[in-house]
Amino acid sequence: CGIHETTFNSIMKCDIDIRNELYANTLLSCGTTMYPCIAVRMQKEISSLAPSTMKF
Repeated sequence: CGIHETTFNSIMKCDIDIRNELYANTLLSCGTTMYPCIAVRMQKEISSLAPSTMKF
């Protein structure tokens, strides 16, 4: 599992009423988040997994 899959799976385990907020407010921290374009890549990969009704 990659970071995006782990994040997606964690969000899906939460109550459906707060999932939209979790998708919109994911925070990346740690040394590996310093890689170029990691935030853009995470958004793209999570967007491809998430239902189309979710806002990012």
